[in-house]
This record gives sequence, structure tokens and C-alpha cells, in this order.
Amino acid sequence: MIGPRAWAKPTVQPREMWGWALYDFANSGYTTVVLTAVFNVYFVAVLAGGDEWGTFLWTLVISVSNALSMLVMPMVGAVADARANKRKWLAAATLLCVLGTVGLAFAEPGRLPWACAMLIVSNLAYNMGESLSSAFLPELAREESLGKASGWGWSIGYGGGLVALAGALLLVIKAESWGLTSDEAVTGTVLFTALLYAVAALPFFFFVKERSLPRLRDGQKAKSWEVAKASLKELRATLTHIKDYQDFARLSLCGFFFQCGVSVVITISAVYAAEVMHFTTQDTLLMIFVVNITAAIGALGFGWLQDRIGHKEALGLTLLLWCVMVVVAATSTSVEQFWVAANLAGLSMGSSQSAGRAMVGALAPASRLAEFFSFWNLSIWFAAVVGPITYGTVTWATSGDHRIAIWTTGSFFIFALLTLTTIDLERGRAVAKLNALPE
Repeated sequence: MIGPRAWAKPTVQPREMWGWALYDFANSGYTTVVLTAVFNVYFVAVLAGGDEWGTFLWTLVISVSNALSMLVMPMVGAVADARANKRKWLAAATLLCVLGTVGLAFAEPGRLPWACAMLIVSNLAYNMGESLSSAFLPELAREESLGKASGWGWSIGYGGGLVALAGALLLVIKAESWGLTSDEAVTGTVLFTALLYAVAALPFFFFVKERSLPRLRDGQKAKSWEVAKASLKELRATLTHIKDYQDFARLSLCGFFFQCGVSVVITISAVYAAEVMHFTTQDTLLMIFVVNITAAIGALGFGWLQDRIGHKEALGLTLLLWCVMVVVAATSTSVEQFWVAANLAGLSMGSSQSAGRAMVGALAPASRLAEFFSFWNLSIWFAAVVGPITYGTVTWATSGDHRIAIWTTGSFFIFALLTLTTIDLERGRAVAKLNALPE
């Protein structure tokens, strides 16, 4: 037997696995439309007037929102573990992201500060939701099936991106015949993305159960700020004694490096296509639509592969693919060559993020899932600060030379590969099991 039923733990219903995966479907529309394909180009070309500082401002706003995530999410994760209420925090994050995305629909020329504020709010909430939903994976999937379940979730997630892109393509193609301006087409796309997020997230809250136990068993009547304070003390203890989880710490460093590069691809690819390869909006949407299919195949295929050859080895292969992608993209002089680079990025993206999430599931103590996934996401969000702002700074310093910036991005994947070689997954698993119960 294969599929969600086979990968789920004995007490987990298949509909819970589907509900969990559909959350990936829900939030992928946000990243695809807002961060990758549509709103980023609109922000740089229209809201920022196409000025040289536009790319830098875009990367700065995304970096600020990710920096705020670094401050907020560790506290949220710790409190969620303390009270065993990840679902409630996830519901709040989902609502906030949907409302922030709706707010982006009212961003128009002359309202650049509003656009920046809504981007910060929606991306912060997206980050919270991604971290909290990921923390449910070890509760739902068998340990030996973490890779397949994670990859399956990512592949379904890319389906959400495809649906959102299909809506965007339809609006762009039909805008003139429907009497819409290009700005109104962007507005419609953003509103559709918010609706898709809200509707597709519902199965998670209908079906997925909270299985974790409160870590602060004697603190259930305490005020939230007291629980947060106590929980953050434990988080600081984790940071202080991170050497006890040396393989998880090295994985977090590895994740930081490769996510620096991945975050650049997510936030800049459409801008690069428009500025360097002179793609039209329709060309860019079509390319990213195809790339999402490639990414879904990569996430699903590598999910199976990593459970066969090992999470570490599978992640190493994807990092090598990322290095090849950078070389192809930086040297692209034709549309065909850039399409090859784009699909290499798609193949690598889902598989690398899936492998990283599965490795965290293997190395995190069972009673501290939200805390450890928050710590993992802390490194990911720090990368999402460093990666885009590095790219934006290089383009600004070189008067808009995107090719030099993409070569700089390649160094992050090399550092990730070097760090990955120092991780001993079995040793890390043994430490996680030893520390599975609260002290």
C-alpha cells in the first residue's frame, strides 16, 4: 500500500494527511503570485516607477518582514508548545495573511508606503503559518515516511501555485477584452489569491487534530505573557545548549545557506526575467506556470528518493542541482537557455525544501516540535533577510547588473554543500530520542 494511508501513523486518518497537505496548497498561491510572479514585478515596475532603487526597495521590504518573523515566531512556537494549541495560532496566522493579501489589492501608484506595510503584514503571517503547519508533520507521518510525506505535501502545494497562476494568466490574457487595465488585472489576481488561500486552508482546520501535549502542564491557568516568558526561557536554554544538538545546529546553518539562494530565486526570478531576458508579463507567467509543474515533480520524486537513499544524500543532490542552475542562469543569452535554468530551479526548489523539512522532523525531539521547527524557520527567515538584500545591494552597487548578483547567489549553495558534509543524521536522531520528554 502506498500513499497517505501508508505514510500516516496508525491513529492518523487519511483525511488528516490530506488536510495537512492542502495547507501547502493554500499558501503556495501567496508565494507564487505575490512574491514570485506578479506582485513583485508590479511593485518594481509600477509602484516604484521602474527606478534603479526599485529592486533594492523590494528586497528591503521582504527582508524587514522576514526579520520581524525572526523576532515573533520563536515566541509563538514556544507558547504553542507550552499550551499545545498550534491550530489556534495557525488559524490566526492564516486570517492575517489573507487580510494582508486583500490589502495588497489596494496598492496603486502613489500608495507605495501602503504596499510596503501590507507586504510586511502578509509575509510575516505567511511565515508564521508555514512554520506552524510544518510542525504537524512529525505528529502525522511515520518516521520512516517523513521524506515521502513531506515531498507529497510540497508537490500538492505547487498545485496551489498552478491554480493561482492559471487565474493570473487568464486575467492577463483576457484583460483587454474584459475592459480591464493591467493594474486592474493585478488587483484581480491578488484578490483571487487571497480567496484561494482562505478556502483551501479550511480542510486543515476541519480535519487535522492537535496531538501534542502541553509542555507547561502546571501553567494552563497562567496568563499568556507568563507562559511566553517561561517558554522563552526554555528557548534561550536551547540556544545556550545548542551544542547538545550539534547536528540540528549544523542542519540549521546548512538551511540558512541554501535558503539564502532559494529566497533570491523566489523573490527575484520574475524581476530577472523582465530586466535581463526582457520577458513580457505573459511570458513570465507562462514560464513560472511550467516551473511549478517541474517543482511539483521534483518535490514528489525526491520525497521518494530521500527515503530510499537518505535525507542527507538527497539534499546534497538538490544542492548540486542548484549550483548548476546558477551557472546556466548567469550565462543565459537566449530564451531557451533561461528556460532550462528556470526548470532546474523548479526541480531543485521543492526537493531541497522538502528534504530540509524532513530532516528537521527526524532531528527534533517529539515534545518540542513547534520550538525546533521555529528554530529551523529562524535560520530560514534570517536567510530570507540576507539573501534578497545581498542580491538587491549588489544590483544597486553595480548599476543594475543582475548577472553579477546571480553569481553572488551561487556562493550560498556552495557553502550549504560544505556544511551538509558535517552532519551525522543517525547521531542527531539518537540525541532527539534521548531528549524527547520534557525535563
